[in-house]
Amino acid sequence: MVVLAVAVFLGAAVQGAIGLGLGLLAAPVAALLAPELMPGTLLWLSMLLPVFTLAREWSDVDWWGLRWAFLGRLPATALGAWIVSVISQRVLSVSVGLVILAAVVLTVRTIRLPMTRGVLVAAGSVSGISGTATSIGGPPLALVYQSELGPKVRSTLAVYFLIGAGFSLAALRVVGELTMVQTTAALWLSPLLAAGFALASVLRAAADGGRLRMAVMVVCALSAITLIVRSLAG
Repeated sequence: MVVLAVAVFLGAAVQGAIGLGLGLLAAPVAALLAPELMPGTLLWLSMLLPVFTLAREWSDVDWWGLRWAFLGRLPATALGAWIVSVISQRVLSVSVGLVILAAVVLTVRTIRLPMTRGVLVAAGSVSGISGTATSIGGPPLALVYQSELGPKVRSTLAVYFLIGAGFSLAALRVVGELTMVQTTAALWLSPLLAAGFALASVLRAAADGGRLRMAVMVVCALSAITLIVRSLAG
């Protein structure tokens, strides 16, 4: 729990600065050291952390984009919960990781994902499956918003995480994959979110100074690699 607490603290700091990162740092630690806490504990924390972000940057939320992203997220959340209950998480995690990694490579080398309705729905769908099953659901949507200003990226992803994690938790509850142990652990770890978010104020200025896109790309790539390596080593 001490190691997981440190990972939650650092993940909250990164997410508070660029909009995502909690799952990248904390999910692998939880999966390796306390698999009984996955994915419920990280989803509870993913739903709480955005509250701090929205208290600062509520006015910058892109509601138009979120509408289409959630159109893809809702049915995919149910699919993700079903996958958790009946299908090997190893296969799912590797598949999601490869999709995210391919998107990062294509974005860096050749294209930037256009912010269209179809792309947002597709990003929401992939995120709904991966977020519910692995607690790492930010990269697909973050790739779409990579070129936007920092406050817009952070606030839009915050609303997405807040509502999306709530849907995922409800779906896991329905299929019997959300436990009281996971919820209790989230309560014990929640003070680390506030501490990490406080540290994010130091990192936020650097991220908003022209480095946000690169930071988002790095975190997305690391998230994908983490999913793949964690699954293959499990």
